[in-house]
Amino acid sequence: MDEERIDPETLKETILWRLKMVMDPETGVDVIRMRLVEDLRVDPDGTVHYRFRPSSPICPIAVPLVVEIRQAVGEIKGVKDQDIEVVGYVQAETLNKMLKEGEI
Repeated sequence: MDEERIDPETLKETILWRLKMVMDPETGVDVIRMRLVEDLRVDPDGTVHYRFRPSSPICPIAVPLVVEIRQAVGEIKGVKDQDIEVVGYVQAETLNKMLKEGEI
């Protein structure tokens, strides 16, 4: 059985386009323009790696926003897995653990 070939650069462009539709509800600006998603890279196997940096260390909407970002990326054809790291947030360690364990 042939595994579907993935062009990482094309998939990355599609992800960036899709993330421009995810808006920070407090500002009405998309998460790409706000630079909340950092170091986006895509492996040939379809694994997407990125960091999520909330707009402040105590951002009240960090959890729902990272969930929305993960969902938006996960809906894209060719995305097989996501490696998300939350940084610059007071509850980053807890949130990272919850993301890795699939609790959110």
